[in-house]
Amino acid sequence: MCGLYFHIVYNIAISLYLAGVAIASLFSEKVKKMWRGERQAIKLLREKVDPNAQYVWFHAASLGEFEQGRPLMERLRATHPEYKILLTFFSPSGYEVRKNYEGADIVCYLPLDTIRNARRFLRTVRPVMAFFIKYEFWYNYLHILRHRGVPVYSVSSIFRPGQVFFRWYGRRYANVLRCVTRFFVQNEESCRLLSSIGIDCAEVTGDTRFDRVLAIRDAAKTLPIVEAFKGTGDNAAKVFVAGSSWAPDEDLFIRFFNNRPDWKLIIAPHVIGGDHLAEIFSKLRMPAVRYTEATPETAAAARCLVIDCYGLLSSIYRYGEIAYVGGGFGVGIHNVPEAAVWGVPVIFGPNNKRFQEAQDLLASGACFEVKDYDSFALTMSHLLSTPDAISECGRKSEYYVTQRAGTTEAIMSSVGL
Repeated sequence: MCGLYFHIVYNIAISLYLAGVAIASLFSEKVKKMWRGERQAIKLLREKVDPNAQYVWFHAASLGEFEQGRPLMERLRATHPEYKILLTFFSPSGYEVRKNYEGADIVCYLPLDTIRNARRFLRTVRPVMAFFIKYEFWYNYLHILRHRGVPVYSVSSIFRPGQVFFRWYGRRYANVLRCVTRFFVQNEESCRLLSSIGIDCAEVTGDTRFDRVLAIRDAAKTLPIVEAFKGTGDNAAKVFVAGSSWAPDEDLFIRFFNNRPDWKLIIAPHVIGGDHLAEIFSKLRMPAVRYTEATPETAAAARCLVIDCYGLLSSIYRYGEIAYVGGGFGVGIHNVPEAAVWGVPVIFGPNNKRFQEAQDLLASGACFEVKDYDSFALTMSHLLSTPDAISECGRKSEYYVTQRAGTTEAIMSSVGL
């Protein structure tokens, strides 16, 4: 009876959320894209799904989770071409960037987790297995997958004591975790927490992002504009690279480097839009140029290069002496290993506690947390004034990432692929 009651309450909550999204779509272009994409997903699937094919379904909430799932998709594509790959996103920030990803046969939004949507989606796709990346445990999708006998794997997942599953009021919702065939988690604490609620189908394999960033490093792009900006040989400038930055991040490092003419600054903001770019340029007190408008000559003459397009950041970190990863003054930091793999010290804001790699790198002294401008300036002063500090921290960063390779192989072997 309690389970039925929770099921009813959950579906009422989803219906209310759906109504809220519909209303919000009238005022937000981002929400409108998600709303439209979710409503069109079933139609798209009916047009594109091959009824004679076997589909492996990967679901990523957004772009960060996609990067964690990508090594698995590419490994599956290379070793098991008999399967087709369906990739779904919840967030526009993932779908809009990767909707043309060639590693998947179909890319679309995941319709919201109503019973009707879940049934239509799964009847159309008929996946033979499903991989949910890191988070997102949708009650109706997962229960119907279990009812259909479809194996479900949670990949690179990480659990914390404060999550709803481990609170007294969340134990009914925690039953959704019992629909997962196997958890491939990032740390021992996650195994312990799952075991505390009677779930023992978990093993520590680590985070697939390490495999991904190492692959990116090995196939890094050469960027002539960035090389001209940095210079070569004795004329090479010292460069600070800020990736996935938001306004609160930019307030710190722009203020600092406005007064450091001996350094150059590269900013790759998380949101590339006219208003945000205009805000960045209004804060700069140095010659600056947008990447898409730069020539080798104008780039060389500038002190700040603003990256106003997507897809370059992972290769741009290689040109920096120090990196900054944004998001730590908002919902959470972005991809720290993407910077650390290049052997540079990494700085980020205070909202980093949910990220295992950030905690490990902080403990090793390879990375630094800043809480305001004063702590940022103090950290920079330490790095710039201490002999060999930058190279030593960078060595620790690179070592940390390289020692954690192999997660993709472990997961695929465990599921028999």
